[in-house]
Amino acid sequence: MSEPRKPAEEYVVIRHRPGYRIRRTAILLAFTVVAALAGYAAGLAQGGFRFSDVSASNEVLEEELNDLRSTYKEARQQLVNLERGKAIDAQALKQARTTIVELETRIASLKSDLTFYKNIMAPSETSKGLQVDSLTLAPDYQPGAWDFKLVLTQVGNNKNYISGVVAVNVIGMRDEEKEVIALRDLSQDIEDLGVKFRFRFFQNVEGTLALPDDFEPVEVQVVAQAEGRKSSQAERTFDWDDLTEN
Repeated sequence: MSEPRKPAEEYVVIRHRPGYRIRRTAILLAFTVVAALAGYAAGLAQGGFRFSDVSASNEVLEEELNDLRSTYKEARQQLVNLERGKAIDAQALKQARTTIVELETRIASLKSDLTFYKNIMAPSETSKGLQVDSLTLAPDYQPGAWDFKLVLTQVGNNKNYISGVVAVNVIGMRDEEKEVIALRDLSQDIEDLGVKFRFRFFQNVEGTLALPDDFEPVEVQVVAQAEGRKSSQAERTFDWDDLTEN
């Protein structure tokens, strides 16, 4: 009688896939960042990111900033783990580092937004009322043209709307003589010498300006004049080189 046949031994083949766990970690990390940014956008929409509800927007920003800081801390730790690993997948490591940079950029942006709103709601004693908050210039795709953004704010007592006009002049040299050119003459987006404004918290004036070829800009002068019971004036001069150095 023959001996009973032993069951055939089963073999499980395990394929070695270098960097699989690292790539999976990096992918999960990327999804975490996307979810955090999506939550930020949704939070702004639900929190009422409008001129009329700056206080609520400020609270939403603070919550999102705390969430991003937590996500950033986790991402930094995972990056350290990846760098310490023996078999580091270069692509996964690059993706993790990119994620860290995105988080740092978003956190810096949120901090800037929070500072802006806090300055409006809780200003110092010397910076209340109508203010010329900022002016930025960015190169346009057309040679010699610049995209501008002027921000006016009402700091402190902003329960009521403030209205008036703001005039912007670019001061420079042409043929060795000083010349003042109104923004209206440089931008197709501006029709009047004084741009009308009406707001409670802040208002942006945006557009594109193009300089004459033989004109050398030196500075930009902004004068905002509020009308009515809250009549006041705010003036600020910006150095052209400071505006365009970045």
